[in-house]
Amino acid sequence: MRLSVASDRDCRGGTSNDFEGTSPGGGELIQDRVAALEELRCEVLRCEACDLYQTRNQVVFGSGTCDAALMFVGEAPGKNEDLQGEPFVGQAGRLLDTLLDEASIDRTDVYIGNVLKCRPPGNRDPRPEEIEACKGYLRRQLELVDPMVVVTLGNFSTKLLLKTELGITRLRGRSYQWWRGKTLIPTYHPAAALRGGERIIEMMREDFKLMRSVLDGETSTSDSSEARQLGLFG
Repeated sequence: MRLSVASDRDCRGGTSNDFEGTSPGGGELIQDRVAALEELRCEVLRCEACDLYQTRNQVVFGSGTCDAALMFVGEAPGKNEDLQGEPFVGQAGRLLDTLLDEASIDRTDVYIGNVLKCRPPGNRDPRPEEIEACKGYLRRQLELVDPMVVVTLGNFSTKLLLKTELGITRLRGRSYQWWRGKTLIPTYHPAAALRGGERIIEMMREDFKLMRSVLDGETSTSDSSEARQLGLFG
């Protein structure tokens, strides 16, 4: 069951109809998950927990399949995402699409979200108080989608979910046993890869190959004393 982008008008008069089924079966559990994500989305659309609500054009809640085995977590919306209300739609999104295609994964079969749901002005880094205000929404998304593999894109999502101060350069290239038996794989943010050139993009390709092998059950999860994660962020 795929969640399509919907405007805040859908939250005023009841349940959104902008949901599209992409897999057979589904059943009542999937419908419950869709309804819970829609309720959460409506809550986020009304959020004024930090000052970013004053400058946003749109909330960028997340998009994709609500029962996806694979979930990506980025940093925050950029200019294009803020205008369109969907994550990763600019050049960074096109790189993400290319890497997914190389891994034989359709974007419609994954779920994509961000640590922040509103764009920081000028694409500046998220501030600690903004992350603190928004992280509960991400936690609920992770609970509801319940993916098998979570790929963090960049420093901010990686540091939050692994509860570490280590940077992405030291953490990427491995998989980590994570919360509720999930596997977490850190990699670079696509925007950083575009700035860093082909060397960084090639490292992302390596991380996506690792992601694919974990999804296929061909690679066991690494255990690292540098970033051992026994629970979700507080």
